[in-house]
Amino acid sequence: MKPLDPPRPVALARLMVVAGLLCGAGAAYAADFVSVGEGSAILYDAPSLKAKKKFAVNRYMPFEQVVTLDNWVKVRDSKGEMSWVEKRVLSNKRYVFALPPLLDVRAEADLGAARLFQVRQQVALEHIESTGTGWVKVRHQDGETGYVRSTEVWGD
Repeated sequence: MKPLDPPRPVALARLMVVAGLLCGAGAAYAADFVSVGEGSAILYDAPSLKAKKKFAVNRYMPFEQVVTLDNWVKVRDSKGEMSWVEKRVLSNKRYVFALPPLLDVRAEADLGAARLFQVRQQVALEHIESTGTGWVKVRHQDGETGYVRSTEVWGD
């Protein structure tokens, strides 16, 4: 069997650039979440106050920020639906919403940890930090903090 020829420098350089772009693409995509500020917000089908109003949402509703265009932000909700919302009603203070009918908030980032309290579906919890281990540290409106699994909330 004949040994393979070593790659040419130009081909090797191209391969390294492509590999770097592919690896970086996954790392570069991190969902950028925002939440509705203190009031409510109206979602539109286009970036204009003259556009069709889709529906109104309550404060703290988390959205994935997709595109920013002047004073408008295109957002994705937990069901994947896209809408436009005025930038002024959004906050960078992050919230997550409980997805299951009852969500356990635990004392530690562990399924075996004590349950501190439960919240019902769609209850907003302030996002404190992602642990990087599949858990999110959250704070309830009453000030109590704990951990929830990231797969059980929308907005992380």
